[in-house]
Amino acid sequence: MFVQALALISLFAMLPHAPGRPHGDGVSTYQGSFADGATYLIQVPSNWNGTLVLYSHGYVAPGSQNPAYDVGDPTTGNYLLAAGYALGGSSYATTGWAVQQAIPDQMEVLTTFASLVGNPKTTIAWGHSLGGMITAALVQQYPGSFQAALPMCGVVGGGVGIWNMSLDSAFAFNTLLASDQLQVVDISDPYTNFSNAEGYLDAAQNSTQGQARIALAAALADTPGWYDTGYPPPPPNDYAALEENQYEWLSQVDFVFAFDLRAELEGRAGGNVSWNTGIDYRKQLAKSANVAEVEALYSNAGLSLDADLQTLDSAARISADPSAVQYLMQNIIFDGQISVPVLTLHTIGDGLVVNENESAYEAAVKGAHDQALLRREFVYRAGHCAFTPAEEIAALQALVARLKTGKWGGLEPAKLNAVAQALGSSYNPYPPEYVKYAPGPYLRTDNGAP
Repeated sequence: MFVQALALISLFAMLPHAPGRPHGDGVSTYQGSFADGATYLIQVPSNWNGTLVLYSHGYVAPGSQNPAYDVGDPTTGNYLLAAGYALGGSSYATTGWAVQQAIPDQMEVLTTFASLVGNPKTTIAWGHSLGGMITAALVQQYPGSFQAALPMCGVVGGGVGIWNMSLDSAFAFNTLLASDQLQVVDISDPYTNFSNAEGYLDAAQNSTQGQARIALAAALADTPGWYDTGYPPPPPNDYAALEENQYEWLSQVDFVFAFDLRAELEGRAGGNVSWNTGIDYRKQLAKSANVAEVEALYSNAGLSLDADLQTLDSAARISADPSAVQYLMQNIIFDGQISVPVLTLHTIGDGLVVNENESAYEAAVKGAHDQALLRREFVYRAGHCAFTPAEEIAALQALVARLKTGKWGGLEPAKLNAVAQALGSSYNPYPPEYVKYAPGPYLRTDNGAP
């Protein structure tokens, strides 16, 4: 199961199309390496239209292969090359939570492109998952180098918030279902810790009481009750089915980060980056999208939700290491200051990077009074980064149109779906599913030290 979970999260999980490199006639390809060991890949078609699309890839698990990618999948890449777009991207110098290395490596791609090809007229940043976070970071830190950005399934709620939400979920699980036998921070033996967590999870899933408590742990991270890409969600009142889907998210994806890969970040940061001091778990649950499910499952199991919340609120709290939090703040949180058009894209049923990330990013942008530059679009599908090539191309075309006209247009779901559908079956492994959607609040809006 461990290997399966790592395979899911390498680059980005559960895409309906596999990562790969595009190819085409009349395309000049440039490859090489930087001084820090990162590699790069640049492709320029003979009919180059003057636009460079800089791709930032997602999280790569430590120990996995780490090649350079200049696009998320070859189908999309071949379309863009044929349409005259140049593609570029790097591997980043390290795997894991490589934000610190990714930002300068991606900027080095721009420098290399200019020396090998020339200066583009337009540069658009885009990327998936952690790469969506890096995309948003690039336009925040280097606004003069980009004309637009498309963060997809991005960790745009910021590093501090997402790891705090992961801690809340793991803390509830460890307290209520693992008798405090797991390391939720300061993880010294990641593999054993993850394996033990999976054992407790599987045991809990065998009883209605355990399922109720799994649902509570999932609710504290807003983990959706929709797991299977290509299948419809369970009915909203089928709480048992919703919990089964949350169990799949925890088992197959989320627990790897919570109980294993957190250690990689702690090693980078020099200590624990998360805290729950001052957190009221009654209030956290009340804000969760899954509160009705939790209440129903607790009632069905004959458990007292009030008693379990009291147990959580009276349990010993976890404090963060201030210097480690500073590292994570630098790598990265978002101040909302954008100076170029940014279009974000998220699936509804994303259990690794929940769609509520978009609420946090929008709030930051509104706080900086730059909301006219931001638009958000959502796809009605389960899975992390589970967009079709057609949906991604439609989003990019809308962003390019915004640059040409100076106005947002064509972003109604019906119009985006029509554009995607017109691309044909080879770009649509699933029917396009853009939908009007408003995510709920982000549960941990931490943008600084506790």
